[in-house]
Amino acid sequence: MSYAEKIAMSRRGFLGLGLCSAATLGLAACGGSSTEGGSGDGSALKVGLICLHDENSTYDLNFIKAFKTACQDAGIKQEGTDFLIKTGIPESNECYDAAAELVDAGCKLIFADSFGHEDYIIQAAKEFPEVQFCHATGTKAHTEKLPNYHNAFAAIYEGRFLAGVAAGLKLKEMIDAGTITADKAKMGYVGAFTYAEVISGYTSFFLGAKSIVPEVTMEVTFTGTWYDQALEQEGATKLINSGCVLISQHADSMGAPNACENAGVPNVSYNGSTVDSCPNTFIVSSRINWAPYYTDCINAVTGGKEIPVDYTGTLKTESVQLTELNEKVAAKGTQEKIDEVKGQLEAGTLHVFDTKTFTVDGKELTSYKADVDSDANMEGDTEVIIDGYFHESEFRSAPYFDLQIDGIKLLDTNFG
Repeated sequence: MSYAEKIAMSRRGFLGLGLCSAATLGLAACGGSSTEGGSGDGSALKVGLICLHDENSTYDLNFIKAFKTACQDAGIKQEGTDFLIKTGIPESNECYDAAAELVDAGCKLIFADSFGHEDYIIQAAKEFPEVQFCHATGTKAHTEKLPNYHNAFAAIYEGRFLAGVAAGLKLKEMIDAGTITADKAKMGYVGAFTYAEVISGYTSFFLGAKSIVPEVTMEVTFTGTWYDQALEQEGATKLINSGCVLISQHADSMGAPNACENAGVPNVSYNGSTVDSCPNTFIVSSRINWAPYYTDCINAVTGGKEIPVDYTGTLKTESVQLTELNEKVAAKGTQEKIDEVKGQLEAGTLHVFDTKTFTVDGKELTSYKADVDSDANMEGDTEVIIDGYFHESEFRSAPYFDLQIDGIKLLDTNFG
């Protein structure tokens, strides 16, 4: 176990390898909460999910599908009775209200799916200590130290890297065919906000493509919102008109994929396949599979075990996945290359943020303090470059990679 892994173990109590228990790690090391008296029977448990949008958002749909699957598999069968889903809940006090309503309805385990829900879920966790609250993409569980509040994310940067490999192979195919020259291998990326989560995603995607086509560059535009089909389509169109020959995105509508299909530009999507709507341009999509986490949490509550303070799903836990490749659009040999690189990532012989593969202002980094313990000052507090690579999602589950590396140009920095 490396130095960074030891530190991550002590800070997070969980490395995506399974639920820790007081018997194996000790209560203090695990940092989770003990749920006494569990029957091990999921049918006796009522659970709730709070979503920012609804099924029309690819992001929320991904959570909803996983939640339903985990509930059904656990014997929690009846939607609206045994498991409840609240959609269209904004990042405001309405989130606290939704949580309180789920508690009143009898839920003992409640999930929320959006970054901006965090403060309101923490408020609910403090008010309802008998209920377990699990928040996706949040950053504060390891500093709040509430026994019933937990964060979760996945090493999606590895999925983005693999999707970038597919993009790079498509660019190489275009170069080899004479469709473009290597100096015109420019990708575009539609992002929602300039948060570390988005920066980590577009950077890992870029590095995946760069591993195949070293000359690649990328332009990024931001919408300032997670879900706005018109803005996302407008952003993708702007990138295409500026000469980007392949588009990806971290935004939740069909705006960017539709723009690509209309223009005949290859697209690497996110959160699910768009092949049905975009059969001529969709290549592949990376996504987080939340079902393993939901299942672990349900089993923990019903079995009287602990929920990790911070959960990081991985390729090995099948929390990080790629959709089926669209062979009609993908370059020949893409699946074989993805399988090869995936094996290297799983074996730890390849690291997405290897500092030898990128520079910042023309220089290779040997040290960087990231803002892991998020606070109002947003100052770096944790050394994250160890053993020659940036250790993303190891000191907490949510991404904290916020470097602006060479080769990527930001067209705007809209926070919304």
